[in-house]
Parts: sequence; C-alpha cells; structure tokens
Amino acid sequence: MLRPVVVGLDGSPESLAAADWAAREALRRGIPLRLIHAWEGLPPDAADLPELEAPRHWARRILRGGLDRLNERYPQLYLSADQISRPAADALVEEAAAAEMLVLGSRAFSGLGGFMSGSVASATMAHVARPVVLVRAGQGLEDEHVPDAEGRPCARTPYRAVVVGLDPAHSCEELLAFAFESARLRAAPLRAVYAWQLPYMPTASETKVRGALRETAERTLAAIIAPWRDKYPSVEVHALAEEGRAAQVLVDVTKDAGLLVVGRRIRPARLGAHTGPITHAVVHHVGCPVAVVPHE
Repeated sequence: MLRPVVVGLDGSPESLAAADWAAREALRRGIPLRLIHAWEGLPPDAADLPELEAPRHWARRILRGGLDRLNERYPQLYLSADQISRPAADALVEEAAAAEMLVLGSRAFSGLGGFMSGSVASATMAHVARPVVLVRAGQGLEDEHVPDAEGRPCARTPYRAVVVGLDPAHSCEELLAFAFESARLRAAPLRAVYAWQLPYMPTASETKVRGALRETAERTLAAIIAPWRDKYPSVEVHALAEEGRAAQVLVDVTKDAGLLVVGRRIRPARLGAHTGPITHAVVHHVGCPVAVVPHE
C-alpha cells in the first residue's frame, strides 16, 4: 500500500501553501494526498451544546475548503480528508507514522498562529519518525522554478536546486536518500553542503591549516556522496565544502534554492529540544520549503 503525503490544515495561509506544495509533491511521487484537520472538541456527552456549533462549522469549513481548492487545482490527484477530534500535535504524529512525509505550514518569522505557534510544530517534529516539510505562506508553483530569461516568475522553467546539509559526524543516509530522490523527481541539480570551521589558533598558522582542513573536508564530502552519484547518475551534483557556521552557510547557499533538506537526530526522550540548533536556525531563516529528515 502506498504511503500518502499528509498535510495539516488549520485555515491559515501557511497551511494552504503547504497543501498546494504537498499536492504537487504527491503528484511527482505518484502517491495519494491526505488532508488532516485536528480539532480537540469536547467529550461526546457535550456534543449537543449550542456553543459548539460555531467551532464545528469552522472546522468543517476548513476541511471542505481545502478539499474543494485542491480538487479544482489538481483534478488528477487521489485525495482524501479527515477531521480528527484530538489535539493537533498528537493527531499529526499519529497520521505521520503511516505517511511518506508530513507537510505543515510555517510562520516561523512571526511566530504567530498556524502550526508553528506555541509547541504544536516543535512537538510534532520532535516525535515524527518520517520527514516533515515546512512551507511558508506565499510559496507557489513558480517559486519552485528558476525565473525566466527576463527574471520573471515562471512555472515552465527548470526546477530550482535542491540543497542538502550534511554532517559527516552523523548518519547521512536518510538525508541523502530524500535529497537525491527529490532532485531526481524534479530533474533539478543537487547541492550537497558540508560546512567546516577553522579552530582558534595563532594567525601565522591559519593559512596552512585552513588549506589542509579544506582539502580534508572536500575529500570527506566526496566520499559520502560518491555511492549516491552512482545510484542516481541522472542527478547533477555540486559538492560544496564551505568554511563557516553551518546555519549561515545553509542560509547563503539556499537563497535561490527550491528545497532545503536537513537532519534531525532521533532521540527517545519525550522532553527537551529535538531539532538541534542548526535545524532550528534554518527553519527560521531559510525562505524555501525545508524538509527535516529524522535519522539515528
């Protein structure tokens, strides 16, 4: 049975942009799309309370509006939807367990409303074992493609590059699998990025050590991606071993990218931060959709 792309709807512009991105991704992968709206509601014995009618109506409207919108825009897509009477984070984590990926709207710059408000997004990402893609409001089909010859947005030009941030100290297999497949589906170039830093040392030694560290970083990166080049010969790969802080390097490299893929270490603990400082930073400062891929 095919795993669907699951998208969470909450009525915000961010979640609508996420639903559009998820629909296009489901079509690229040839898999279904499932819309989820989570509404905690009240126990069954309170179901007849008149004050519940307005929130019930709004919840149904969110889901129906999302279905109608996507059916009109993507008529060839196999689409399903469900309203779940559970807290949003719990519902999304459960749904994501059987999904190819979970897609959420991101309002990270403002920090207000949507799935990025409060603890919903962080709680969801912290406990989902599948990739989570965060999409900002305003992201449309044209934003996935490079501008035309006059610099105007265009949906008929080639796809923008996919960028994957790698840390050789941790497993990169899940990230590379997601990134290479995403690039293949788009016929897009892939930029594999490894950020390294020069340790503190006397100024007189910097030049020699910097050169040696750069060569080591380039060899390390080449060795990591070599098997994947062979596995995906059609993907144009650019290996970038860049000096600097990882978060800033990724922000710079993704300024004209269509998708960024970063990792999140799976931790068994229920409490505490689970995204890591680099992933947390890029989610807040990268403009393109960000795929957060869990790994051991």
